[in-house]
Amino acid sequence: MDKQERMEWLVKRVAQEFKNGDVVNLGIGMPTKVADHLPEGVNIILQSENGFLGVGPSPDAGSEDPDIVNAGGQNASILTGGSTFDSFTSFGIIRGGHVDVTVLGALQVDQEGNLANWMIPGKMVPGMGGAMDLVVGARRVIVMMEHCAKNGGLKVLKKCTLPLTAAKQVNLIITEMGVIEVTPKGLVLREIAPGLTFEDVQVATEATLLSA
Repeated sequence: MDKQERMEWLVKRVAQEFKNGDVVNLGIGMPTKVADHLPEGVNIILQSENGFLGVGPSPDAGSEDPDIVNAGGQNASILTGGSTFDSFTSFGIIRGGHVDVTVLGALQVDQEGNLANWMIPGKMVPGMGGAMDLVVGARRVIVMMEHCAKNGGLKVLKKCTLPLTAAKQVNLIITEMGVIEVTPKGLVLREIAPGLTFEDVQVATEATLLSA
């Protein structure tokens, strides 16, 4: 598969992790594409930390409502039966454990389930946003990312070197190379993307992978 095909595989593979009725928070960027690839019969309730439950697809050009945007500032819509509320209530939902799954990107993730996804020292950053609350409050945390950095650097590590978003909270890592589960024994490679081998994934991973 070429890069575009691998990224399509990644998006569709993440979508398979949801159950019908799950309350899901999708991080900005690549995770937002997951909602368009849900398996037949699976309907989820999208939550946005800026105060929405029941977020719908992006509106058609010309029909945008400037008061309805997702956490990334993109125009959004609200499905019939959806609701809006203030940030206090929204974070009460998150911190209260009412989000079933959160999917977010990462700069680094390690074999202990530690996550670094909000800053690189010395670079300007907008802030952590809701990531810290989501990773701790959601019942299940899925990291969705490209396996390696654009400069070729490894991102699945033995130990994160960047400032952490949260410690020991990641349950699953899904990249264009495969599906990795975080377990007490270490990182278990549960699934390998088509066309790749265990060795291919291990070479691109600093942490030692265990065979499923």
